Amino acid sequence: MHDALPQVRGVLTPDRVLSDLTWLRVGGPADVLFQPADEDDLAEFLQKLDPTVPVFPIGVGSNLIVRDGGIRGVVIRLGRGFNGISCEGDTVTAGAAALDAHAARRAAESGLDLTFLRTIPGSIGGAVRMNAGCYGAYVADHLISVRAVARDGSRHEIMAADLRFGYRHSELPEGWVVTEARFRAGRGDPQELQARMADQLARRDASQPTKDRSAGSTFRNPAGFSSTGKADDTHELKAWSLIDAAGLRGHRLGGAQMSEKHPNFLLNAEAATAAELEALGELVRKRVQETSGHELQWEVIRIGEP
Repeated sequence: MHDALPQVRGVLTPDRVLSDLTWLRVGGPADVLFQPADEDDLAEFLQKLDPTVPVFPIGVGSNLIVRDGGIRGVVIRLGRGFNGISCEGDTVTAGAAALDAHAARRAAESGLDLTFLRTIPGSIGGAVRMNAGCYGAYVADHLISVRAVARDGSRHEIMAADLRFGYRHSELPEGWVVTEARFRAGRGDPQELQARMADQLARRDASQPTKDRSAGSTFRNPAGFSSTGKADDTHELKAWSLIDAAGLRGHRLGGAQMSEKHPNFLLNAEAATAAELEALGELVRKRVQETSGHELQWEVIRIGEP
């Protein structure tokens, strides 16, 4: 496959180990890692790439377990050509590689309220794909549209309604790569917005293991949610409480551990393998099902071969 890859202006790296590109620091090699120079480079590459070769876009790896056998196909990771952030009127435009936290801060400087993004780990592309949310606000509440390159190299502008957002879900077609997102934000005083984000960070650090090697929340809350991803107030069930009740706070399997501080955080505590992390997650799902009758669904994306 390496010899048949299209010529690019960006960087193609064969057999690229992915562990250092994920927050959990696990994972085998991708057949190829492609870092496009810009959207034209990405579109031309996908247009010329053999359509039978699978592609998988990744962001900063904050919500990802790459299995130890790695990924067959091309992994696409956007970089500097895709991380711009601009504000005009009530609109914030952010490249897919821009960090959520950076978008929130840049918006606040312009008196625009996207503060919910401040404590979400990851990049804008991943936030769109997963309808990321925090403190009662979700991407679906603010998104206007996204630019994306399809698997065949064609380019599209997709309106937010066409993504059919759900809880931690969007219907972005397989193999499509988000390159840019436009958000509508309410007005606010920059200093007040900065103070709110500082408070959010303090609350997060008090309740979550932010100093440990994790991928954020491991399992989705088994609660009721509307089509936009907003929580139904009649359902208060939280994944962490079910895990805690099952006696799995701090539980270890090899180098993998459920956090003592927040039991819905799966940690690489001591040189864990991807197999250990996934096995511990499956043990948690099994034990919670046995003790509560609830079936936890993974929020962390798992991909690749064992």
